[in-house]
Amino acid sequence: MDTAPDGEFDLREADWRNGAVVYQVLVDRFAPPADLDAKRALYPAPKVLHRWSEVPTHGHYVDSAKVWSHEIDFWGGDLKSLERRLDYVQGLGADVLYLNPTALAYTNHKYDTLDHKRVSPEYGTRDDVKALAADLHRRGMKLVLDGVFNHMGRNAPVFRQADADPKSPYRDWFVFGPQYPGGARAWAGAQNLPELNLENPALRAYLWGDPDSVVRGWLRDGADGWRLDVAFEIGLRYLAELTQAAHAEKPGSLVVGEIANYPQEWFPSVDGVLGFTMRQLILRTAGGRIDAATGGRMMARLIDDAGVGNMLKSWLHLGNHDTARLATVLPDERQRRLAQVLQFTLPGSPNLYYGDELAMTGGADPEMRAPMRWDLVRDDDAALTWTRRLIQLHRQRRALRIGDFRLAVANRLFAFERRTDRAADSVIVIVNPAPTPVSETVMLTDSKLMDGTRLVDLLGTHPGAPLRIVSSMLDVDLPAHSFVVLQPDTAPLDGYTNYKRVP
Repeated sequence: MDTAPDGEFDLREADWRNGAVVYQVLVDRFAPPADLDAKRALYPAPKVLHRWSEVPTHGHYVDSAKVWSHEIDFWGGDLKSLERRLDYVQGLGADVLYLNPTALAYTNHKYDTLDHKRVSPEYGTRDDVKALAADLHRRGMKLVLDGVFNHMGRNAPVFRQADADPKSPYRDWFVFGPQYPGGARAWAGAQNLPELNLENPALRAYLWGDPDSVVRGWLRDGADGWRLDVAFEIGLRYLAELTQAAHAEKPGSLVVGEIANYPQEWFPSVDGVLGFTMRQLILRTAGGRIDAATGGRMMARLIDDAGVGNMLKSWLHLGNHDTARLATVLPDERQRRLAQVLQFTLPGSPNLYYGDELAMTGGADPEMRAPMRWDLVRDDDAALTWTRRLIQLHRQRRALRIGDFRLAVANRLFAFERRTDRAADSVIVIVNPAPTPVSETVMLTDSKLMDGTRLVDLLGTHPGAPLRIVSSMLDVDLPAHSFVVLQPDTAPLDGYTNYKRVP
């Protein structure tokens, strides 16, 4: 890939959306409230309020509510308890706090919106969101909310009115018909989630078009962006409308779409994507399901097709509220650490799901949504220490935050360079996901990297002597399931450096 034009890296660096470290929180499960007993009335039956030490288990279908019982199990976390833990989130090195939905809804996951403009009382109030945003901004951090605009909840007053009265002004917000189980078109067949008819201009105006719309209103209240649920179902045209509305309300705001498809054609309808394809490539490569060279070619093709500028704003996640946790998917610590290295060195904004920094385990829904294990937050916790190192590596290296991507030439290893307009910024990443050691010559295709350059091992994982570039070649010996992250040493030695006339 060609290096970006002059001035491009300075522009990228000035944009908080590029390469930001994102920390994701499910409010109900992140921090226990100050007084759980005082909140019990907010969880009427058939809802169940659990002790923080309990873990979620798969339940039974509650036909009267059209939901599974584990969707109405609660642990009592709220916005105030979350705000009291911001020192921890900031201390990790996060730039952005992303919240799963906080809007008024019936379930614990809140993807069945009842009112987009109100906050669920279990979490607090709209003023609590404003206070949280203000606190984050004082810390130099940003807030991203979860926008659920493809569907609502069947208990939403507007849906109930539309369902009961064919002449309701909200009737055309939904699609009714006898061919649909339950009488209305529902997302993925879930009757609790009737789909919104986005072809209705009045509905789009309510969601993002009008000055007092949902999207614009929350941005004015302090949110800095939106992560859009099932964005691929909203479609390119309407996503573009929404993104333009968000940018008009708050220039520089972020719109990230949950898009599991190949990302190439979804820009500029969104600023970034939640990178499911890249997640699969990282996990399959780290786990040995795709060999290093093939995985590298696939990642390079995706970055090239999508554009590195778009990838920098896209979220690189290895797990979230819809997937098994990283420590469950990759129980082998060597494979897991290799995957994390790729997450924090490939182009993108690393998106960390709460608790994954502690190697919390959890399988399919609802296991991955267990309460935060605060008992594991210790300075001697190996997983936490490692994740903090990777976050600091990403934050402190300009090339990792905003740099271009260039695939190095290798056969049995996956090697790439992140580079900017400064040779000294370059970071070279080489991984060996194979179960056997690999010795190989890698060719670096960067004309600014000088012959004889000594490379600094940024993570201290290379077992041998310091590596040096010999006429663009690099001889590497890597043990099984290992990696090395390198940076050129361009500093003068005894007053001399061969980088003196190379920026």
